This record gives sequence, C-alpha cells and structure tokens, in this order.
Amino acid sequence: MKHQNGLSIKNRWVYFIAVIITMAAGLASRTYGAVLPKWMYEHFGDALWAGMIYFGVRMVFIHLSRARAVWISVIFSWVVEFSQMIQVPWLNDLRSTLLGALILGRGFLVNDLIRYLIGILCVYFIDRFILTRFIRL
Repeated sequence: MKHQNGLSIKNRWVYFIAVIITMAAGLASRTYGAVLPKWMYEHFGDALWAGMIYFGVRMVFIHLSRARAVWISVIFSWVVEFSQMIQVPWLNDLRSTLLGALILGRGFLVNDLIRYLIGILCVYFIDRFILTRFIRL
C-alpha cells in the first residue's frame, strides 16, 4: 500500500507546497498590482485562485486522476462564482470580510469563469509535466 511506504505522504507534501506557492503568488498579484502590467493584475489573481483549488484537490484526493481533479476544480470554482449571484444579508456580510472575499469573491463576472478555466488548465500542465518529476503515483 502506498501509504505504508511514504509515497502518498510525500506526494501530499508536494501538492501542499504547490498550494502555498500558488496562494502566495495570487496574493502577491493583488498586493503588488500597481507594479504589474494591467492585464496581469486583472487576470492572474483569479487564475491563481482556481489553480490553488486544483492543487488542493490533488492534495486531498491524492489517488484521483488529474482529469477528474480538473473537472472537480472547474465545477467547484464555477459554483463559487455562480453563488455570487445569491444576495442574502448573511452571505454578503461574510463576503465583506477579507477572508470571505478571498474565498467567495464579491460579484459574479463571466470573465472569472474563463480565468478559472485557464488557471486550472495551466496548473494541470505544470502538474503533468513538471510535478511528475517529484511525484510517483
């Protein structure tokens, strides 16, 4: 069993580090937006958020195929985006906090759906062609 020989634990650590790096890059793209090109500031934060979701799915469900992780990540990201059309006081109060805004967003944008898809596909390729050197499933 892979758990016994430590491969699953090692693989989870690789994805955990990928989550942290992706999260840091996304936060940096928002924090230092004034020094970034406008297109990068406008698009990278959302794409990196969705990429972080993909790496999180891979970390939690370590034996799930990459293709299924892509689908779960896209569906999750899109559900969160579509949930922004729900405007109830308690949910809006949650979204008005920093953590709530980072996780749930603030307003529905069709462009965000595209950004999420592109971000997930980009990190999928990173996973497929770069992280596979560190991971043995």
